[in-house]
Amino acid sequence: MLSESDMPPLHMLVVFESSARHLSFTAAARELGTTQPAISQQVKALEGLLNTPLFRRVYRGVELTDEGHILLKTTQSSFSEIRKVISYIRNRNKSPRINVATDFAFAAYWLMPRLPEFRKQHPDIEIRLHTAQSNVDVGMQDIDLAVVFSDGLHKGFVTEKLFEEEVFPVCSPKLVEEFGTLQKLEDISRVPLLKLHTEAIEKWMIWERLFEQNNVLWSPSQTVMEFDNYTLLMQAAIAGQGMALGWGSLVDDMLEKKLLTAFREFTTHSSNGYFTVVSPSRVDDPVVTIFKDWIHQNR
Repeated sequence: MLSESDMPPLHMLVVFESSARHLSFTAAARELGTTQPAISQQVKALEGLLNTPLFRRVYRGVELTDEGHILLKTTQSSFSEIRKVISYIRNRNKSPRINVATDFAFAAYWLMPRLPEFRKQHPDIEIRLHTAQSNVDVGMQDIDLAVVFSDGLHKGFVTEKLFEEEVFPVCSPKLVEEFGTLQKLEDISRVPLLKLHTEAIEKWMIWERLFEQNNVLWSPSQTVMEFDNYTLLMQAAIAGQGMALGWGSLVDDMLEKKLLTAFREFTTHSSNGYFTVVSPSRVDDPVVTIFKDWIHQNR
């Protein structure tokens, strides 16, 4: 067993590791907030304690000796383990936390109504929700899990389909009373249509595509109102301002409360949908696993 006298002071090893990593006493001094002569003195003292040279002085710098290479590998490995232990000790008494990114529509109409149940099941887990209008950045720093509407192709990430895209026209019951029976898409085109503005790179279903997939010519007779926010689009539909496209799983609650009426006979599907997206580095995190499993179990 090593005695205290066998071990060089920790600060000497810190100085050595920085000098060896940079192969420069000057760079080590800059990193450690000291001077180059002080670094050189500490290295010489360490070499004296070990009774062996760790560096060879060469033109405009230093090189590691064989013993220096061995010591560098050991110190870096040891410092890495120390950092892990310190991080564990610092965080062990903190509440587990997950950072979730998604779009406004999913957050408002699917996630928020279900979150109270998750919090009841896991009161110790803190949830931080990051929302975007569209195009959620799955690679955003500090995000543990994202729920995104896409084709599921996210290179370098682990994706799992939550539910596929299922779209059908919806409107308020009073709009049905106003326009009467709406049995065909041609009938629906007589109603003021509410449209979600999407960029070309986005995958959301639009009225033109829904008509096309049902082999009906897109020919709206009413002015189309366009929104860049799905939440506002739904509020306009509930208020009776027009017919909107409803996404299955997002509008279920509004249909159940009879705020909206669905025309499911015109339902269309695609291979797009909502996916959970997780970085490979976070896949085995127990909190991420708990939250992801809960989402998929409640779809």
